[in-house]
Amino acid sequence: MTTEARRAQAKAYHLAGNLQAARQLYEAILADDPTDDDVSFRLGILEWQMSNGETALVRIAGVLARQPMQLRYRLGEAQILASLGRFDEAVSACRRLLADEPDSVDGWFALASVFETRGQWDDAAQAYASLLEREPAHADALNDLGNCRRRLGQWEAALSAYRRALDARPGFADALTNLGTLLQARGFVDDAIDLLREAARAEPSVAVHHANLGVALAACRRFDEAAQVLSQARALGPGSADIAYNLGSVLHALGRHRNAVAQYEAAVALAPEHADAYNNLGIVLKELGAFAAAAQAFDAALRVRPAFVAARNNAGSLARTLGRMDDAETHYRAALALQTDEAFADASAAAQCSATYNNLGNVLKDTGALDEAVECYRRAIACDSANLVAHCNLAYALTFQLDDGYAILAECRRLAERHETPLNPTPTVHANARVPHKRLRIGYVAADFRDHCQSLFTVPLLAHHDHGAFEIVCYSSVERPDALTRRLAGYADRWREVREFDDDTLSDAIREDGVDVLVDLTMHMADGRPLLFARRPAPVQVAWLAYPGTTGSTAIGYRLTDPWLDPIDAALSDDRYSERSVRLPDTFWCYDPLTDEPAATALPAGQAGRLTFGCLNNPCKLTERTIRLWARVLAAAPESRLMLMAPQGRARIRLLDRLKAQGIDTARVECVPFRPRAEYLRTYREIDLALDTFPYNGHTTSLDALWMGVPVVTRVGATPASRGGFSQLSNLGLAALAAHTDDDYVRIATTLAADREGLAALRAELRPRMQRSPLMDGPRFARNVEQAYRAMWRDWCEQGAPR
Repeated sequence: MTTEARRAQAKAYHLAGNLQAARQLYEAILADDPTDDDVSFRLGILEWQMSNGETALVRIAGVLARQPMQLRYRLGEAQILASLGRFDEAVSACRRLLADEPDSVDGWFALASVFETRGQWDDAAQAYASLLEREPAHADALNDLGNCRRRLGQWEAALSAYRRALDARPGFADALTNLGTLLQARGFVDDAIDLLREAARAEPSVAVHHANLGVALAACRRFDEAAQVLSQARALGPGSADIAYNLGSVLHALGRHRNAVAQYEAAVALAPEHADAYNNLGIVLKELGAFAAAAQAFDAALRVRPAFVAARNNAGSLARTLGRMDDAETHYRAALALQTDEAFADASAAAQCSATYNNLGNVLKDTGALDEAVECYRRAIACDSANLVAHCNLAYALTFQLDDGYAILAECRRLAERHETPLNPTPTVHANARVPHKRLRIGYVAADFRDHCQSLFTVPLLAHHDHGAFEIVCYSSVERPDALTRRLAGYADRWREVREFDDDTLSDAIREDGVDVLVDLTMHMADGRPLLFARRPAPVQVAWLAYPGTTGSTAIGYRLTDPWLDPIDAALSDDRYSERSVRLPDTFWCYDPLTDEPAATALPAGQAGRLTFGCLNNPCKLTERTIRLWARVLAAAPESRLMLMAPQGRARIRLLDRLKAQGIDTARVECVPFRPRAEYLRTYREIDLALDTFPYNGHTTSLDALWMGVPVVTRVGATPASRGGFSQLSNLGLAALAAHTDDDYVRIATTLAADREGLAALRAELRPRMQRSPLMDGPRFARNVEQAYRAMWRDWCEQGAPR
């Protein structure tokens, strides 16, 4: 074979990627003629491609020693130096070349590329501009110039460069992609999608173009189409961790959780340092209830990126779900330590810090540090005034902290003004037929149609609705439905799963369903949807059940209450609420324990030899005022002890320190952990007399105690949350156990504690008394609620407003 034939064959091998065969031929040619500079240069480039950069430089240096002015060889040297990270040498090589060849387009391109690789965007842009002075239609340079301008935040200049690149080379896929992604970032989503779709058509076998299109579709919530496009990208680029990650995110958004897990697992297998994929994997696993695997995923994310604030927050959230409050608090405090005030100049960093303060506030509230929790919520709002969740948490937490309805209303109104009012600039028109006696369509909205304390009250109502006069529609956002979810669904005429609906979508669905009366069962508690009600999807909107209080919303016209929570009394006027108060005749609550747990019979004091006071309320209700009351009770009953519910660890230590500070001997205090409902109810067999909290009384907890035969001594305040015990006891004919002063609270508790015989007799009759009372009369309660709905509806039919 002639030398020319061998050279041609070697070049063909080289271009085809058969580098080893090409090397053998190049070396054979050079063995015959060591001065063949073209072959020597090609062999140098081949060495570079085989990651032998230093060897490549030696070979090219030999060529340049013989032909120092050969442009091609000089460009090769500069490119190899840059690839080895020897940027200063690469820049010097390019500048020497341009000094000799100032009009070399390739020289300017090489220099610009080195600057761009190094992140010197302004220098790179100037070099590309110099190139374009010599060749204005250089499409690659225009595209790369656009990238530099984009990095510099020069959006209009970047758009112009990309458009010029496309004028120079129509169908240029890279420029189409870059222009599309920039337009997407600037909010021109439809134009962006058109360009990205064109890029994918221009180079249909290139995975990244399909991937960019899929991400853009996902950004505008076109998840089904995004999943199809990203699946195609995944098939074209099976080795791309980012494509697997993005596909996982879209599948997660579609609720295809197990498919999402598979993609996230593929992403971390391809890129073990992909912290975002580990984090998202943890989120989906948590939603699936695979808590141990979720914890491992969050740990992996933090190993890879120790300063990953979102993963810290998610790990904290999981720890809170598992009841590991110390771990949760540690994660949240660590996340806050990673976030500095300087970061607040960046909106996303401020939002992240706000979320962390909110999460820490939740843990502190759950563990009894209510004042610190309230401060965390306020800091969350200060960091990001758009944090609706934190504002809802603050509004709800104030009901535990304050016995001042006006102060609570003021915060709720601030919440509504900040978050809800912008959604209703004009009056809302409803198409519902104004027929006072028609069959009313009632909609209930909740995230807790499940094994949750709220179901103790929704079951008695939903089970006894008159379906001839009322059509019941439930809008459920339950994350993990269970047997109780299925039971509740059986009571509804129509059951709609709406967890994946955003507020606009759900509002439209409720309007299309023609709901007449829409009931908010959550208010400002977790997973509430205040912005749904702010959109006014139904003509009549009502707040009930979550807690007796106010929403502050101008969109919710009514709140259900009772004569004990809200007596018709000038001293406790209805101007503490944004809604019109509708008083049910008997009770705000109708209770079903949802268990056949036997009642507590014998008085525990008989066997223990001393009386046990108890309170199994959430520690957030154990305010300083409550503890001071208990200290007085325990001092007046020196042989008694106190049983409380508090998680182990930091929270329990904190609580015991607070008790000790108020003069309570902690040796007289027994703390029990949070327990499943059956075990929790059995705890009442160890308690003789329950002491209520103030200013937020026990509500569900007090009904549980009474049903288990344990009397409750309550302190009556000014807010409805502080009058819950009074309402329940009044419905049982036991208003004498409700104290209207601190002194009366101590007197009632100690007098009853001293009367063991009377206490035992009351214990024996409490459950039958409960069962005979309005508190457990489901049919009666349902009729009363239905009459309230009908009255509200008549108001709307007559005047279109609640007042």
